[in-house]
Amino acid sequence: MMNTKQLIEEALSLPVEDRAAVVDSILRSLNSPESDIDHKWAAVARKRLGELKSGEVRPVPGDEVFDRIWRQFGE
Repeated sequence: MMNTKQLIEEALSLPVEDRAAVVDSILRSLNSPESDIDHKWAAVARKRLGELKSGEVRPVPGDEVFDRIWRQFGE
């Protein structure tokens, strides 16, 4: 049986997509998804997508959002 160090070394040798799958699986085992919360987040996402598609809201590029944050809270 592998020890923790060997397991980590083996995981690090995997391609990035496989490492991401391993991480996702481990994280899910620590914090299992809650279907009620998942359904609520999916509803919020559908609502926001509808608002974007209808033109009700305007998307703001990420770099603009971070610029605003830095101006407001930066030193």
